[in-house]
Amino acid sequence: MKERPNPRSRIGTVRSSKMDKTAVVEVVRSFKHPVYGKYVRRRVRYQAHDENNSCSEGDQVRIIACRPLSRKKRWRVAETLRKAQ
Repeated sequence: MKERPNPRSRIGTVRSSKMDKTAVVEVVRSFKHPVYGKYVRRRVRYQAHDENNSCSEGDQVRIIACRPLSRKKRWRVAETLRKAQ
């Protein structure tokens, strides 16, 4: 399988792993508001492909972009950075 040179990647927390071969990963980013200067947090939830069902809730994972695998899955779990306690 030929890999893209620099696929887009995100680091997030697994919020749900109840589906078969799918994990819902929540990515939180914070940025400074352009007018008010306050730091604002935004969260996005991605459905990522988890081939071996190895993710569990609370794990910190890195996901990378891939081709569309289903209606909502455009990401896949690349690695688990930290397991949940």
